[in-house]
Amino acid sequence: MEHGVPRVPEGAQVNQEEWARFYEQFGHARIRRFIKLVSRLPSPPRCKACGGPFAGVGGALMRVMGKGPSRKNPDWCGACFEMAPEGGATLTVGVLFADVKGSTALAERTSPKAMAQIMNRFYSDVTKVIVRHGIVDKLIGDEVMGLYFPPLAPGGRYVDVMVRDAHDLLEAVGYVNGRQPPLEVGVGLDIGPAFVGIVGDGAVRDFTAIGDVVNTAARLQGQARGGQIVMSEQVASIAGITEGEAIELDLKGKAEPVRARVVTVEK
Repeated sequence: MEHGVPRVPEGAQVNQEEWARFYEQFGHARIRRFIKLVSRLPSPPRCKACGGPFAGVGGALMRVMGKGPSRKNPDWCGACFEMAPEGGATLTVGVLFADVKGSTALAERTSPKAMAQIMNRFYSDVTKVIVRHGIVDKLIGDEVMGLYFPPLAPGGRYVDVMVRDAHDLLEAVGYVNGRQPPLEVGVGLDIGPAFVGIVGDGAVRDFTAIGDVVNTAARLQGQARGGQIVMSEQVASIAGITEGEAIELDLKGKAEPVRARVVTVEK
């Protein structure tokens, strides 16, 4: 730990100053003088950023203040994510995309109500895995986007847990014990610099990440077949992944081929 910022694997962050700015921005900077007070209110569990309680009398008070558990990650409060100040910081983050393969054909032969039930189950299975160590950034049609960075990962090792979560979410949707999963799901992973913070205006604002890493992770996911994780070479290197097949991909919008690794989860 240096200057209050967790150590993370070499190559997995921009620099300590930028992470310090993230903590200043989203460590509940607007009411920092009240953190000591709210952290003494009952009862645990508490927001991991500001210490505000989620249960008991203190939790009821915090919910009135908009500090109930965040929809992005229930370990943080809404005020530290959705209601955070505008702005953010450029940080190196991990991005995960999980996508249902063949969803268009599935929707053609499935009633709208049944399709909604299928997708709700998919969202539930995937988001339960992501919020253990990351945040659910978006639900986009048949895709889920997750973000990973040191404040939410054990020991700051967010790349390692992102890769582990990719395996776990495929298991959660049915890739386990030789069974045929109800949905074919593929995953794409990348790591790189992005602007992380509140974007938008007025009521249309959200905590998200913007940058090439987001687009690349989405493109890598587009190359994954059902039961596959396609990760950039940098992700594989940091996480020490040597299994699977090393490949080069010509991705839409990328000037140069992208080196990646494909890991297939056995059904």
